[in-house]
Amino acid sequence: MAAFCSREWWSDARQYQIVALATLLVYNVLWVDFGAQPLNSLLAIGGALATQALCTYLFALPEFDPRSPLITGLSLSLLLRTEEPWLHAVAAVIAIGSKFVFRVDGKHIWNPAGFAIVLLLLGANGVWISPGQWGSTVWFATLLCFFAILVLRAARRSDIAIFFLVAHATLLLLRAVWLGDPLAIPLHQLQSGSLLIFSFFMISDPRTTPDSRLGRFMFAVAVALLGHYLAFSMQMRPALYIALIALSPLVLLIDRVFPAERFVWSRPATYGATQ
Repeated sequence: MAAFCSREWWSDARQYQIVALATLLVYNVLWVDFGAQPLNSLLAIGGALATQALCTYLFALPEFDPRSPLITGLSLSLLLRTEEPWLHAVAAVIAIGSKFVFRVDGKHIWNPAGFAIVLLLLGANGVWISPGQWGSTVWFATLLCFFAILVLRAARRSDIAIFFLVAHATLLLLRAVWLGDPLAIPLHQLQSGSLLIFSFFMISDPRTTPDSRLGRFMFAVAVALLGHYLAFSMQMRPALYIALIALSPLVLLIDRVFPAERFVWSRPATYGATQ
């Protein structure tokens, strides 16, 4: 516990991510209901922590680190909606398990929460993604908070979040112009809480993004393009999530074509410290 209160521990941007996501969840439970339920959230967070602890033991890692599973559990709490609460626990087990099982050269293939959400969307009934309509005030405050976290970890390769948001917004605006729609429509489409979490916590996950800046730019634009095709041509509602998971294996190829320094967190670059 003393280590978690140290200055070194707080130098890692994941702490700020946890505080931001936890604040959103508490705000949802106590004040404004935007869909996250206490029981479901407890199952998601508890399931993520328990699975991390079990995998820490099974894979003989040096220590249990709660940060990654907390971010995953909080993200699932805010994004995943199910008719059965126990599916949140299943999602947490799938998410944390995936990062230990599906990895190449020490790098995760898929963002854990995104992988679990897409798997349940495709394989279970009564599962959907929160529309993320939190209201403009909450959305704007969250955007500023997430941008502040991005600035704190500017050297930690969060540029992909900006690349994606700019590409996504540009495509929405171009479509509105092409169709003759008022600009209020794409602006409303951008004001989604789930889009913010997707941008700042999924596609920008440094453990699953390309190592080079050019690679991150290419990947962000590719996800935006495929997401728009799936959403507007295939009428697929969770299009961005499916696009991210479908394209994530290409990160391995991008890293080979455009090699760059591998990402590590602020802690020593051991296997257990990068979970």
